[in-house]
Amino acid sequence: MVVGMLAFAATACGSAGSGGDGKPTVLTTFTVLADIARNVAGDHLTVESITKAGAEIHGYEPTPGDIKKASKADLILDNGLNLEAWFAQFLSDVKVDHVVVSEGVAPINIGEDAYQGKPNPHAWMSPLNVQIYVDNMVRAFGELAPEHAADFKANGEKYKAELGAVQTELVNKLSALPANQRALVTCEGAFSYLARDAGLTEKYIWAVNAEQQATPQQIASAIDFVKRNQVPAVFCESTVSDAPMQRVVEASGAAYGGVLYVDSLSEADGPVPTYLDLIRHDAKTIGAALTGQRS
Repeated sequence: MVVGMLAFAATACGSAGSGGDGKPTVLTTFTVLADIARNVAGDHLTVESITKAGAEIHGYEPTPGDIKKASKADLILDNGLNLEAWFAQFLSDVKVDHVVVSEGVAPINIGEDAYQGKPNPHAWMSPLNVQIYVDNMVRAFGELAPEHAADFKANGEKYKAELGAVQTELVNKLSALPANQRALVTCEGAFSYLARDAGLTEKYIWAVNAEQQATPQQIASAIDFVKRNQVPAVFCESTVSDAPMQRVVEASGAAYGGVLYVDSLSEADGPVPTYLDLIRHDAKTIGAALTGQRS
């Protein structure tokens, strides 16, 4: 499970941690993973994210500061499933053990565009999948700090129970939509796992944000889908421009349903400071817009 980058990595980074508090330091590639990891780690580990709140993860370009921070970490967590296009090069410059937290998730493949046949990387958009992420973190943290393994296990089980409750809330909120409203149209194809869980048909302008310049053909395809299915509302993600989707709105007559969160949490005082807040926000926003019940 844990991939050793070099034999000396563990001793070079040590277990003294880099946070100044003596705790081992875990570095994640983006804020969503950091929040999940903190729920498992409790007070025993220092957890930080490479990217900041609001940052786009797919095409992120690590800074020298990121590499310096990572070189002092004891463990790095990445999502995998081709999410972090920059991560392989990043690891070549940083000799630290890492864990792929999506290991064990059954991927949904992307169905079109240049990424056709490749796994959709947004597996965390299903709380059920995040339960697998948690199990992987529990194991990895137990190896990193075995004296706290029992606490990591207990924290993980508690958080998995919360994830199960959010999963039920998500499905109940979206499963009541009428047939003609059971379509989720977004800028990025980031909602395959959420759509599967809630029984929604997914349509997007582009597959992955690494190529977010919408082509006229992609926009036309989205417009045609919205018109044919009389989709009442469409959405876009917080980390990209909604300009292409606004063209769909203008041409189709659908309402703009609001901003959805996927690749990044908000700041602490924002709408989605935690992963559980993110899923609840998205389910509420989708359900309200598709039923015309927006406040």
